[in-house]
Amino acid sequence: MQIASIQMVSSTRVDTNLQRADALLEEAARRGAQLAVLPEYFCLMGAAEGDKVRLREQPGNGPIQHFLQDAARRHGLWLAGGSMPLACPDPGRVLNTTLVFNPQGQQVARYDKMHLFAFERGAERYAEADSIAPGSEPVAFDCDGLRVGLSICYDLRFPELYRQLSAPVGAVRHCDVFLVPSAFTHTTGEKHWEVLLRARAIENLAYVAASAQGGRHENGRRTWGHSMIVDPWGEVLAMQAEGEGVVVAAIDPARIAEVRTSLPALGHRLIG
Repeated sequence: MQIASIQMVSSTRVDTNLQRADALLEEAARRGAQLAVLPEYFCLMGAAEGDKVRLREQPGNGPIQHFLQDAARRHGLWLAGGSMPLACPDPGRVLNTTLVFNPQGQQVARYDKMHLFAFERGAERYAEADSIAPGSEPVAFDCDGLRVGLSICYDLRFPELYRQLSAPVGAVRHCDVFLVPSAFTHTTGEKHWEVLLRARAIENLAYVAASAQGGRHENGRRTWGHSMIVDPWGEVLAMQAEGEGVVVAAIDPARIAEVRTSLPALGHRLIG
């Protein structure tokens, strides 16, 4: 399977972001991708935290969800829709959610981001819990013979999530691929992004496809970018540093089997 990690520099205008996402998905399909992953906040990098709350949609209804459904069908893709704001019981917050659609435009998975980013250094401050409610359940789905685990951005720092997705001790089926749509800050991404992605791949002997925001945004935020696809041995197969783009690589089940046979670490785990 060919997989595409899509990098964007999303603006404060939803319509513009959806148009750019559609053009990049078209490019991914043209380059042979069967599964495409948009970045976190692909639909909006708001001027204020409250912008995402005003944009929230009810599950199953709304222009962003309709766009994802239609784009998956038109381009013939399995599509992981980065993240978008869905309504939650708290009227002042949203769920930061990845929705996955199959090539027929049917929703096949939903993951609500579990770990909420917080960072403060000088004038740079982020506190996602102010506007986002956490999800509670890991989610994986089956995609043309591959088992695909979902995560979003800050989740990357929590290896126990990927262990849960990789299945407990003694399980027959492990995830083959992890998706990591993100909007890593330039400050943290410069030091931590690649090493964390490669670590998650190596620990779980699985592919990791990370789609990122990558550049200077209208709201003043600077994101790290460096969307990449990493193989189960920790090798970076393809990467784009900054700016819009489409990163494509092959997911090879034979490569997964090879590394898991030569290094059977998943079967050596002592803790569930």
